[in-house]
Amino acid sequence: MDTHPILAIIGGSGLYSMPGLKDVTEQDLTTPFGKPSAPIIIGTLEGIQVAFLARHGLGHHISPSEVNYCANLYALKALGVERVVGISACGSLREDYVPGDLVIPDQVVDLTRNRRRTFFGEGLVAHIGVADPFCPDLSNQVYEAIKITGANVHLGGTFLTVEGPRFSTKAESNVFRSWGMSLIGMTTSPEVFLAREAELCYSVMAHVTDYDVWHLEQEPVSVEAVITVLNRNTLIATQAIANLAKHLTRERACGCGEALATALITQPDRIPPETRQKLDLLVRKYLK
Repeated sequence: MDTHPILAIIGGSGLYSMPGLKDVTEQDLTTPFGKPSAPIIIGTLEGIQVAFLARHGLGHHISPSEVNYCANLYALKALGVERVVGISACGSLREDYVPGDLVIPDQVVDLTRNRRRTFFGEGLVAHIGVADPFCPDLSNQVYEAIKITGANVHLGGTFLTVEGPRFSTKAESNVFRSWGMSLIGMTTSPEVFLAREAELCYSVMAHVTDYDVWHLEQEPVSVEAVITVLNRNTLIATQAIANLAKHLTRERACGCGEALATALITQPDRIPPETRQKLDLLVRKYLK
């Protein structure tokens, strides 16, 4: 059995713990970017080590814009994690993505404004490639894991991330639909981009809780409606995660693990020593 977690689950709204973990330990980490949202829970699930992190903190006290995404992803990387699945509640911008369905998106549009989007800067520049922001290999495995549960799941779609914490106006929601967006939520960005910078495979298990505010025959989104659907879907999520752990392929069939190989542009002798030290976990294999 692996001695460190190779799979991590970032729990969003409605999923604040990871049922089924055995031999559980708790890691209260500090990173160069600050502390993660909560202590990271590590345990055994279906024969592999799995880490769990509550994105919004214990008791859901951290707003989407206040989440320390850099600390969260850095801490998981430091623990040896290679693959990350983010659990996200979202609104549907499509008639065929029905509340209660699950979606594995393959594209993302970032409309957030007030968040740190990169580990880099301070004398070390990296231009990461994110043409396909979600890991296709991991996303396919998550999709298959959900299918085993019998839940209604869709593979593909564009996930629009807005700043929040408010919900959309009807005008905004209809504009997003005119753009061809599939889903709307508040946390996938910058999580997806930081995962790529950390050379982690990343996929989102999106739980459709509502039709945002565009659907004339449905009630506008509310916290009550979101929680009602999430409570119903919690069992599906935990079963799907167990299925994923059971069938997870050991080797990564993707390029996520070498994402920085062609992204670093700064001449090594121009990198400030304190920045090199701060980002050593991410860049050491490229800056020898």
